[in-house]
Amino acid sequence: MNLDTLITRGRTRVMGILNTTPDSFSDGGLWADHDAALRHAIYMAEAGADIVDIGGESTRPGAQEVSLQHELDRVVRLVESVVRETGLPVSVDTSKPDVMAAAVKAGAGMINDVYALRREGALETVARLGVPVCLMHMQGEPRDMQQEPRYADVVSEVLGFLSERAGACVAAGIPSGGILVDPGFGFGKTLQHNVMLFRAIPQFCATGFPVLIGVSRKAFLGAITSRPVSERVVASVTAAVLAAQSGAAIVRVHDVAETVDALKVARELALASFETGPANNR
Repeated sequence: MNLDTLITRGRTRVMGILNTTPDSFSDGGLWADHDAALRHAIYMAEAGADIVDIGGESTRPGAQEVSLQHELDRVVRLVESVVRETGLPVSVDTSKPDVMAAAVKAGAGMINDVYALRREGALETVARLGVPVCLMHMQGEPRDMQQEPRYADVVSEVLGFLSERAGACVAAGIPSGGILVDPGFGFGKTLQHNVMLFRAIPQFCATGFPVLIGVSRKAFLGAITSRPVSERVVASVTAAVLAAQSGAAIVRVHDVAETVDALKVARELALASFETGPANNR
């Protein structure tokens, strides 16, 4: 996958979430069956998704790690099927180097890693595979990240972390043009941390790397709206439009059709200033 082909100035891309896990926070168990997952991928493609992000291990707060074989079983065959049946680019949400390699061999064109390639062998694997990577910030690990997140200055610390990880990627041989960054909403952050990071999206865009924003149905939107996870579609779509207005290159969402429609309306009706940020005009 070539990021310059996927990402163009003026049009935020929609990444559809496809979790094949029994315990993801919003859609756990819905797409654990291969055929059901494939049907949902086809639906998202028809609804206007630009890319599908497949995950075989939950990273919700409190989630426990799954075995390598379990993750391979959940991901690899599905990647092959989604690429074949939809023709869309596929990203794989994983931190395991062996899953990365197997997924790319199966047809995936991008790695989305909540650990930002900090696990042993991950940097070298992505450099060898030659695919783009999204680096996400997370304080702690999924099993404990929401217990007591603390920052002196959340925006500067997350920016610094992502800059350091991007530098490590370049040093390992990953081209800078193949790197995206994600502030990691909900991954070791309180409501106020998430709000501050969201308002700082333009600062992340100013780093020169395309920015991926994933806030769909997350707990902080529930805290703002007092809505359960099943009733956060409007909040999620609103946040996606605001992220696009702030310069996000990609929004990662559960509700593809609703988000695609909202972004179309926003582009058509908003002022001329509505466009993705300078990081997407590399």
